[in-house]
Amino acid sequence: MHIGVLQLMLKQKNFIILILGLVLGILISTGTAVLAEREVESAGLGSGQLEVLPYEDLRTFTEIFGRIKKDYVEPIPDKKLLEDAIRGMLAGLDPHSSYLDGEQYKDLKVGTTGQFGGLGIEVTMENGYVKVVSPIDDTPAQRAGMEAGDLVIRLDEKPVKGMTLTEAVKIMRGKPGSDIVLTVIREGEGTPLKVTITRDIIKVQSVKSRILEEGYGYLRISSFQSPTGEALKTAVKKLKEENKGALKGVVLDLRNNPGGVLNAAVSVSDAFLESGLIVYTEGRIENSEMKFNASPDDVLNGAPMVVLINAGSASASEIVAGALQDHKRAVIMGEKSFGKGSVQTILPTSNGGAVKLTTARYYTPSGRSIQAEGIEPDIKLERVKLEALDTPKFKPVKEADLSHHLKNGNGDKKAKKNDKTDQEAQLESDLKDYALHEALTLLKGISIFQR
Repeated sequence: MHIGVLQLMLKQKNFIILILGLVLGILISTGTAVLAEREVESAGLGSGQLEVLPYEDLRTFTEIFGRIKKDYVEPIPDKKLLEDAIRGMLAGLDPHSSYLDGEQYKDLKVGTTGQFGGLGIEVTMENGYVKVVSPIDDTPAQRAGMEAGDLVIRLDEKPVKGMTLTEAVKIMRGKPGSDIVLTVIREGEGTPLKVTITRDIIKVQSVKSRILEEGYGYLRISSFQSPTGEALKTAVKKLKEENKGALKGVVLDLRNNPGGVLNAAVSVSDAFLESGLIVYTEGRIENSEMKFNASPDDVLNGAPMVVLINAGSASASEIVAGALQDHKRAVIMGEKSFGKGSVQTILPTSNGGAVKLTTARYYTPSGRSIQAEGIEPDIKLERVKLEALDTPKFKPVKEADLSHHLKNGNGDKKAKKNDKTDQEAQLESDLKDYALHEALTLLKGISIFQR
């Protein structure tokens, strides 16, 4: 499902990338996200004695392999049979363990740079169909109207049912500029939708920022890539410069953020925390157990925060939201998050591919496992759409319309002009993003009580 400079540490010609993203992924183009840049001694493989092999079961496997080679209706290459067997073995474990061939492994590493080819969506498999975890900001999929939760049932004219995620991803990839038609089932829609998306090179800008109102900033993180932590600090500095002073509060928007590099999630959390645990992982092997703690210095100097999440917020997004929630550093607002709380380890293989294996779970500072549970917001928001009321046929009478009304001491014309501008801006904000408007309103309230 699920990024800058991927640091690979070498030891005995083996290296590992611990990852956190969502399934093989896509953005359509690449998968999961890097969990940590850490050296591991062959992931425990070969560092100790191997368990006794189940020879009887392997004999059964060999027998079936021979039957297929001899009796199947058409010849199948040995390489394909063995790779399919490996894929099936890993797929039977959980939705996030899988085998990556050389091309897929290369795509994974390229994806961590934040630039790749595809549609711009993170996906997983659900009940045999491709499910959209989230569309990525400023990508063809988002511009075409794809939404988190969409179920893709056809790719062009090919039914998705019966495909593996890898096969579906391969179809969705293609030459930039070419079109693909996705047939989608969307909650609330009576009939399937056909969405045409033009493939493109996806360049992800992970951090965006702007001033909402004087004193109040907005930070949007679309995915967690290696440079995201530094980009966030730069964005905060820019907001302060635009505001010409310290900020009264900030909205951190993690909606539809599918995750990414754990180190980036830690760095973002650390930027707003002055001490304490941020996240820790637990697994069976020693190298899967890690703890990350905050260092002194809060880039906002304690200014209030509201974090926006929804069902498309996953993995590294949930680490940030969980850490800030447990430390009571921010109010979490929106919908319950996706619930991706497992850790995958990428183990390169001798043939140029890799095995992606779930090796641990991660926990918030208070010890909560997010796996299959997600982050519950402090303030829940329903999905609503605001629309402007029709302009009344008769304009209501106000004080300014009365004959001989008392003049405003600051000048009626100026006051009336400013009032109109503020109303128009507020209405535009409400209609564009209800959740953001609610977050800003809450920030203002907190700021008032902190005076």
